[in-house]
Formats: sequence, C-alpha cells, structure tokens
Amino acid sequence: MSKIDIKKESTDTLIEKMFEAGTHYGYSKTRRHPSISPYIYATKNKTDIIDLEKTSVMLEHALEFVKNLGSKGKVILLVGTKPEAKEAIKNIAESLSLPYVTERWIGGTLSNFSEIKKRIAQLENYRQDSLEGKLDKYTKKERVVMAKKMDKLSRYYSGLIGLKKNPDTLFIIDGKAEHIAATEAKGAGIPVISLSNSDSNIKNIDYPIVGNDASIPSIKLFATAVANAYKSSLSAPVKEA
Repeated sequence: MSKIDIKKESTDTLIEKMFEAGTHYGYSKTRRHPSISPYIYATKNKTDIIDLEKTSVMLEHALEFVKNLGSKGKVILLVGTKPEAKEAIKNIAESLSLPYVTERWIGGTLSNFSEIKKRIAQLENYRQDSLEGKLDKYTKKERVVMAKKMDKLSRYYSGLIGLKKNPDTLFIIDGKAEHIAATEAKGAGIPVISLSNSDSNIKNIDYPIVGNDASIPSIKLFATAVANAYKSSLSAPVKEA
C-alpha cells in the first residue's frame, strides 16, 4: 500500500470516529458565526452539519503543532469550564502533569499572571504547612477562617499549582464560552488551539478545530487526540530548523 493510500485510510478512520462521536453536529443555522461558514457541509432540519473532512485537516494541523510543543517540553494550559468538558480536561491534564482550568476562568490569569502566581503560592504554602503540622499554632477559629479561604483558592487555582510562568499555549474547549481566555492569550502572544462549534468566532484562533463542543464523546475524542500527540512527542528529539 502506498503512503498516499495509508494516509487516506487513516483519514477515513478518523472521520468515521468523529462521525460516531457526533462531531459533525453544529448548532442551528441562525446561531452560525460567519467565520464558520466555510466549514459547514450542509444544513439539515435547520441544523448545521460540519464538514468532517475539513475538520480532520484542521485537527492534523493542530496536532503537528502540539507534537512540536511536546518535543520541546513546552507547557499547554488546558481550559474547559463547561460541564461536558470538565472531567475530560482534568483527567487528561493530570495524566500529563499539565495545568488546567475547569472552573470559571479568572480574568487576569494570563494578563496579570504575577498576581495570580501569588494566589497559587498561597495555596501551595497552605497545603505544605498543613502536611507538616504548621497550622497547629493557630487557634481553631483562625484555622476555620483559613480553611474557608483556601477552599475557595483551591476551587479556582488547584489546577494551576506548579505553573511558574505563563503557559506556552492554550487548548480550549468552546471558543465562544472561553472567549475571555482566548482574548487574554492573544494579548499575551500565546497561541490558542480551540475546539469550536458553529457559533464561535474563529478569526483570531491560531489553531481552530471546528466540531461539536457540547457533546462529551466529541470533546473526549479531540482532547484525547491532543493529549496523545503531546505525550508521543515528549521523548522525541527536537528537529533543527
């Protein structure tokens, strides 16, 4: 079998998996953002159907970028705060020891990282002091107050523990829902990979992947593909330009 045939077979298999995961389902035509129009195959029963052949090309482009990041040991911040995305994003991020955000995106996470870093440090120090028994010197009332404060910090920043500087790239689920994160990334010069449905504006996304971002199987398929590409390249040698 020729290389071309192998590649076509691989693409066909990917498209089949995307179809099974419901990746081709967009939203209603009335919700479509103009930037998505080139990636719509058809509209059936007023619902946009995404062109999976074009999605497969976009995914391949994004995965090549991810492999390059992995080979250089770069850090990807995974973001998915919608209920359908939380579990997949958290599990994948933790398996790769990458930072993640699955609760509300805190404004300034990238544009004011120096302040965010202080809150992460607070949480880290509290957890370390707790393990070492250094909180015993405080009164019970003081410990209760500290615990409440740390619970709130933990909710929003536990996925960022270990992050000492801005990440090298963002991978977000739902470009519309996470538009604040994407805007901050653009302002900071950080590339963005985004799984975006038909209602998203992808004009300023560096590596858009047009597909269903509301279906758990679809989200898991793309998040896993990104994770596997990153993991496979971690020990790969960096290619010289």
